[in-house]
Amino acid sequence: MLSHRLQDTSLRYFLEVVRCGSLTDAAKRLNVTVSAVSRQVAVLEDQLGVPLFDRRPRGMVASAAGELLAAFALRGALDADRVVTEIAALQGLRRGRVRVATSAGFAIDFLPRAIAAFRNDYPGLHFHLRVAPPAEVTNIVLHGDADIGITYSRAAGHGIRVEHRQPAPVIAIMRPDHPLARFRSITLAQMQAHPVALPEGDNTVRQLFDIACSERGIIFEPVLVTNHFETLTSFVLNGGGLSISGAVTVGDRVRRGEIHPVTIRERGMSSRVIEIQTLAGRVLPEGTRAFLGFIRERLVAEAG
Repeated sequence: MLSHRLQDTSLRYFLEVVRCGSLTDAAKRLNVTVSAVSRQVAVLEDQLGVPLFDRRPRGMVASAAGELLAAFALRGALDADRVVTEIAALQGLRRGRVRVATSAGFAIDFLPRAIAAFRNDYPGLHFHLRVAPPAEVTNIVLHGDADIGITYSRAAGHGIRVEHRQPAPVIAIMRPDHPLARFRSITLAQMQAHPVALPEGDNTVRQLFDIACSERGIIFEPVLVTNHFETLTSFVLNGGGLSISGAVTVGDRVRRGEIHPVTIRERGMSSRVIEIQTLAGRVLPEGTRAFLGFIRERLVAEAG
């Protein structure tokens, strides 16, 4: 059968070209020659009788057939990793690695705290945490470079299994002694009278904020714009004014009484959700499944 003739080496080289987008970059990562990679791709195309890539001036993009084969090859590689991990668990080793991709807000307090607590029960598990923009987190999971993705989303991604979803409204954050801290909810018009620091435009919190402002015809002139969330919180803590955030991002500071959160009473500010994502169709290793359940419970507790 044709499926039996698909060689492991050919699939591995092919998958690296899909990830890198070029023969040259794939060869560098595999530490082989470009001709060796090209030859293995040609073998697969000859066996299947279809082109697996669209050759373009700026690189190679998987064709429709290539995307199907990449999904098959990726799941095979990930399942092999899972089997090795679970065999080790049967031997009582309880070891393994959990790869997590996350948007920046979860990497400040939530995930480091969760990983530290989880390792109290599973000290043999090690973690790799990669921080990326929200949309890129989904792509990292799709490419098999992370086992779990934790991100903010407004639409489900193709090829992604959503393991957990919960609302993540945009809130205003301020010091407890700020004049607006006496209100349970505020409007954009109320915020406009005070200095405001905002994240850059690629942040989902900022995007929803800008949409709400546009619908209301309100223009803000932020006194500070940055792509570093801890700079925003430091600005607030030092009496600079207001900022915006998600509740999980500032959860620790709220519990310590350093930051006061206030609901923004505007349409659309609650349309964002938190998603825990995995690759659709993949069976996760035991340790990864346990950590996924652990962070799901903690996220629910944070929302409560």
